[in-house]
Amino acid sequence: MKNIVIAAGYATRLGELTKNFPKPLLKIGENTILGRMLDDIDTIDDISEHVIITNHKFAPIFEQWKASTNYSKPITIVDDGTETNETRLGAVCDLLYALDILDERAKSSMDGDDLGGADDLLVVAADNLLFFSFQEFVNFAREKRTSCIMCHEQPSIEKLQRTGVVELDEHFRVLGMEEKPQQPKSHWAVPPFYIYLKKDIELVRHSVENGCGKDAPGNLAHYMVEHTTMHAWTMSAGRFDIGSLDTYYEAQKKFG
Repeated sequence: MKNIVIAAGYATRLGELTKNFPKPLLKIGENTILGRMLDDIDTIDDISEHVIITNHKFAPIFEQWKASTNYSKPITIVDDGTETNETRLGAVCDLLYALDILDERAKSSMDGDDLGGADDLLVVAADNLLFFSFQEFVNFAREKRTSCIMCHEQPSIEKLQRTGVVELDEHFRVLGMEEKPQQPKSHWAVPPFYIYLKKDIELVRHSVENGCGKDAPGNLAHYMVEHTTMHAWTMSAGRFDIGSLDTYYEAQKKFG
């Protein structure tokens, strides 16, 4: 299983703080936002590699950070070639670009078994602090033997209207998903963490050409729910989403 980290955004809501620096590498205490996440994911036996997809502007900074790390699994930095928020590819296209780069690498090494689509994928957004282990999520996907999303109960209708919302059956199979619904059909909100099994990777590859939205990673989850069987793991603890200056400084105060 490869860990694909979506980190190609420009974090414009953080203003000058991220004008020339990537949000995932901002410090929380003695570690970075991304480092706190990888400290957990790197311990999962299933994970064979961390693939971080970023933009051309921030790729050198990620390379410098990589040189200072000491994780047990190799890290690959993928540069998507964009330099501005206006020209960004979008999270879904960045994932597809990363898969293409992995395939090209595999072909050049003459190792067909290492094609990007030959592995299951853990796909994560790089701007959250988590209070649970991804090992639980991986175990759930292994048990269900399907691609999976995460979910958590969200009582606020206003917040549900700003995120993905899923309907589940009694076995936590996903019956339907809506992005930013005005009238949510459940209180199950979807954070940006996904597992796509290798049997579904071809669906992922052709998602955009078949009408999947490009920008938010939830667009891909929505598309996949309509084309394959998926289950939802209910988060065993909370998370802290760093989306603005206020939430970043709050995270520093609480967890730094």
